[in-house]
Amino acid sequence: MAGSDLAGQGPFVRQGLSPASPATAAEKATAEATAGDGNEQRPPEAYEEAHVHSVYEAIAPHFSSTRHKPWPLVASFLLAQRPGSIGLDVGCGNGKYLPVNPAVHLLGSDRSAALVGLARAERGGEVVVADGLLLPYRPAAVDFVISVAVVHHLSTRPRRRSAIAALLGCLRPNPDARALVYVWALEQGASRRGWDEGCRQDTLVPWVTRAKGTPPATYQRYYHLYREGELEEDVGAAGGAVLESGYERDNWWVICTRGRD
Repeated sequence: MAGSDLAGQGPFVRQGLSPASPATAAEKATAEATAGDGNEQRPPEAYEEAHVHSVYEAIAPHFSSTRHKPWPLVASFLLAQRPGSIGLDVGCGNGKYLPVNPAVHLLGSDRSAALVGLARAERGGEVVVADGLLLPYRPAAVDFVISVAVVHHLSTRPRRRSAIAALLGCLRPNPDARALVYVWALEQGASRRGWDEGCRQDTLVPWVTRAKGTPPATYQRYYHLYREGELEEDVGAAGGAVLESGYERDNWWVICTRGRD
């Protein structure tokens, strides 16, 4: 599939949002919720712009330099896909997962234009700038989806569930079409961060950049820390069915599919 297909004419890109699309649910959630699940009474778009989107634009080169090795379970999921399959990496960052399985066609998207630029330059993949709540792909058009460390950056539960619904909505309606979703876990008692049960689930995590000749700069990134079982609840509420779930590298993950339409 040519790169120009992603500009708006290809079979996997939709030309508008239908009334039944997951993006409609996202818009409703935006109108109903405020950011941070009570942390700040601000519109969620404004909160996420300040504490997620603008941060990644600013730290993209430094962030990318720390993100090169694929996580084992994500790589295994990609390598298990049938040759010729079409998939999406939603929130692909610098595109480190795009070349993992050369036998499949993996399209990337990210909200950060700076990270998309790095993905294109470093991986040469087909990557577009897109919001996870307003994905540009046609519904029910792909065989698999991955979304690693993305959903936890949405600042309300309705928006997180809408993001999962958007992922599920891209899958073909067959039992072999699956999505893999990773989110940061609350239960990190053994890690250097020390978060665990009883800690606040909505938090700002600093990212510090250092460059020669300039003072360090600190950026605060918003995260929702998922408790055990919460991701499965959100998948169910988004209309999906959990096939597998587990814990890896301070993250909860699920492999899920579309529920019955």
